[in-house]
Amino acid sequence: MKYILIDTNPKLVDAWREFFAAAPDVTIMEGDITQLSVDAVVSPANSFGFMDGSLDYALSERLGWHLEKELQAKIKASPEGELLIGQALVLETGDQQIPYLISAPTMRIPTNFNIDTSVNAYLAMKALLIAANRHNSIQSVAIPGLCTGVGRMPPVIAAKQMFYAYEEIVSGKKQDFKTFGEAQKYHWHINPQGMIWTH
Repeated sequence: MKYILIDTNPKLVDAWREFFAAAPDVTIMEGDITQLSVDAVVSPANSFGFMDGSLDYALSERLGWHLEKELQAKIKASPEGELLIGQALVLETGDQQIPYLISAPTMRIPTNFNIDTSVNAYLAMKALLIAANRHNSIQSVAIPGLCTGVGRMPPVIAAKQMFYAYEEIVSGKKQDFKTFGEAQKYHWHINPQGMIWTH
């Protein structure tokens, strides 16, 4: 599997290069994800499949607005009635250059509130990597910044979360917490901006 991390934000690209420096199957690029020729692109969408804003708008323009309707229909037909953060769906696009789209929500609804203090980039990255690796026809996947657009997550934190998810899913370095404290420490480590206790 080839993983392509691509974004137009140079600060995010620099952060990716720092975290993924030793990852041989990861290519890092600054540019437009819609111009690539890959098996799949990732839509860092929302839980209800709205694809009419930000990067999703560009993907809809490039691959066709029918994808939004298909995605929403699949989500509505699911038991949850929404695509939870930490889940992902694969759709066929009908496009020869980009035959598949992976929808991996980074937020429940389009919002910038509390996304920067969340671990949503980590959860979305885990979900999209699992979905890509389970699909027999996907051998290359292009991944944009997660939570860094509308969500306003700082590039360094987003890159860190994406890398930790990559380590767990691709490199097999799964966490094995012996105590609640260990789990709490890890959670705080992947986003030090997040609150663990309010009082």
